[in-house]
Amino acid sequence: MAKSWICFFIIDTRDLLHTKTRKDDTIEQIKVQTGTLRSDYTSITVDNTLSLAHSLVQITCQDHKGLLYDIMRTLKDYNIKISFGRFTTKPRRKCEMDLFIMQADGKKIVDPNKKSSLLSCLRTELYRPLRVAVVSRGPDTELLVANPVELSGEGRPLVFYDITLALKMLEICIFSLKSGDTRSETGSGKFIESCSTKGR
Repeated sequence: MAKSWICFFIIDTRDLLHTKTRKDDTIEQIKVQTGTLRSDYTSITVDNTLSLAHSLVQITCQDHKGLLYDIMRTLKDYNIKISFGRFTTKPRRKCEMDLFIMQADGKKIVDPNKKSSLLSCLRTELYRPLRVAVVSRGPDTELLVANPVELSGEGRPLVFYDITLALKMLEICIFSLKSGDTRSETGSGKFIESCSTKGR
């Protein structure tokens, strides 16, 4: 799956971004604002016994901003059609989702490799939809954000707005910005790899 990336060159008015505490606070505030706090409470299963025509995907996870978008984007990228779905919220922001799905050819997902690949991708996208890292490089401090992109080229809605709002709340100024995606030949793949290993 392609990812878009945004590199914010930032200045901290408190002059503390070189400290681990301030970097951690910055990443935490961005995750709160974008609704992408990591949750260990995720269960995803595929059941082919309850319906003659559909595979049933059952998801139990922590509700967060963009949850439905992340799930639908992932299923769309796998060329999977949803015939029926049910979404239920529980106390403490827990949610349960039942999706009756089929492949583009109208068949269930019975191939173990396809099923495993789909479950792995859904878990990744629900567990960590954005990759965020704060990195000091010479005199500059960079905020690196990797955002999944649909095959159509669209990214997760409002990410740019949410990040700039979080930085404003932290009194961190943006003095320059770069963006791109992994489909371009600009070496951005190195950025994504860096962000995946350094981000939380």
